[in-house]
Amino acid sequence: MDGSTPPPSTPTASATPTASAPASPSPSPSADDEPAGDTAFASWPTATDEQPVSSTIEVSGVYDGSLKRFHGSGDLGGSGQDEGQDPMFKLADGATLKNVILGSPAADGVHCSGSCTLVNVWWEDVGEDAASFKGKSASAAYTVDGGGARKADDKVFQHNGAGTLTIKNFQVSDFGKLYRSCGNCGTQYERHVVIDNVLVTSPGKVIAGVNSNYGDTATLSDVTIVGDSKKKIIVCERFEGNDSGDEPTALGSGPDGTSCVYESSDVTHK
Repeated sequence: MDGSTPPPSTPTASATPTASAPASPSPSPSADDEPAGDTAFASWPTATDEQPVSSTIEVSGVYDGSLKRFHGSGDLGGSGQDEGQDPMFKLADGATLKNVILGSPAADGVHCSGSCTLVNVWWEDVGEDAASFKGKSASAAYTVDGGGARKADDKVFQHNGAGTLTIKNFQVSDFGKLYRSCGNCGTQYERHVVIDNVLVTSPGKVIAGVNSNYGDTATLSDVTIVGDSKKKIIVCERFEGNDSGDEPTALGSGPDGTSCVYESSDVTHK
C-alpha cells in the first residue's frame, strides 16, 4: 500500500545523493536507443543494478537511485492499466527523485503528493501511468527534467491535482498521451503544463490534453516529432472536463492562444 514501509532490501527513501552517483550521469547507450541526430538528448541508460520493490517506497528529501532498475514484485508485481494500482515511489511535498530506471512491471510509477522534482528518471515500460501529480495547492510546482518513457498504452503523465507541471529535456516514444489533465476526476482544478525541449517518437496519439472549461493551459516550445510524416500525433487537444466520472468531450485541437499556447514554429517534424 502507499503508506507501507519499504522492504529491508529497499534503499532508505530519505537518503541523500551518494558521492559515486553524479547528478547528470553519462550512461552507456543501449542497443535500442532513440533515433540519433539530436545531441540535446541523452542515450537511454544501461542499468547499474536491479532492485525488486514489493511495497511502495516513500520518499522525502532527495532520493538518488544511482541508475538502478527498480521493478515491481509481490503486491507491485502485476501489470496492466487497472486504475487504483499502488505506485513504486510516493514522493512527499518537496521531494526529489533522481537517477532511477523503472523497469517492468512498474505498477503505477511515481506519485507526487505535492510539489516534486524528477531528474533523469526513465520508464522502460510504463504501467498504469508513469507519474501522477496530486498536489492540492494552485502553487504546487512539479518538474520533470531529463529522462524518458516508452510503451505507455495510455498516459505518461497524469495531472490529477492542482498546480503547474514543467516537462523539459524529455523523450517519449510509443505512447497514448504524454500529458493529460484529468478529464473526469471527482475534484477538478485549474491545471497548467509547460512542455519544452521534448523529443517525441511515433507511434503516439496526443502530446498534451487539457480541459479548457476549467482554465487549463498547455504551453509548448521546442517540440521535435520523429517518424510521423502524416502528422497524426496531436500536439494539443482541448476537452470539456467534468467531475462526474463521465468520458470528457473532445472540443478540438491545435493552437488557440488560450488553452493550447504555441506557434507552428514551436513544433518540428523529422
